Amino acid sequence: MSQNPSLLLRPSQDGDLPAIQAIYQHAVLHGTGTFETDVPDLAEMARRRTEVLSRGLPYLVAQRGEQILGYAYANYFRPRMAYRFCVEDSIYLAPSAQGQGVGRLLLAELIARCERAGARQMLAVIGDSQNHGSVGVHRALGFEPTGLLKSSGWKFGRWLDVVLMQRQLGHGDNTPAENT
Repeated sequence: MSQNPSLLLRPSQDGDLPAIQAIYQHAVLHGTGTFETDVPDLAEMARRRTEVLSRGLPYLVAQRGEQILGYAYANYFRPRMAYRFCVEDSIYLAPSAQGQGVGRLLLAELIARCERAGARQMLAVIGDSQNHGSVGVHRALGFEPTGLLKSSGWKFGRWLDVVLMQRQLGHGDNTPAENT
């Protein structure tokens, strides 16, 4: 897939929001990668994107032709200022784009852009320990397992675990963060 020149990774635009919302709607209604159970409307998706962008963090889409195949973004892990160097990634793909390397390309680009933005740690909070695709993509790009939250979500009539993974970005914790 990475050799396919027709795949474009780029910053999201306002006009991408309907496709982004449709991809996320499918994930909410049919997947366990998100523990959200009610589909957010377009206005809420726009609000969330604005929050990410207001922090100087990336919100990307993967596009082939006119079709948005997926999106990825990073946001502060938690809202308190001490966490401002620690981001959490989120990646969602259209069902037709899964298993084609699109998620890996989005995550690699997201990592690079977060490093340039000054982030020092990236966390993956992966819904469902059976989400082998997401765990594998993160592992392939240098994330290491850091924990498992057993049975922390209830969706589709079953308990779901959360897999925690982490990757150092840039200088990580090897240098002080002052003045950055």
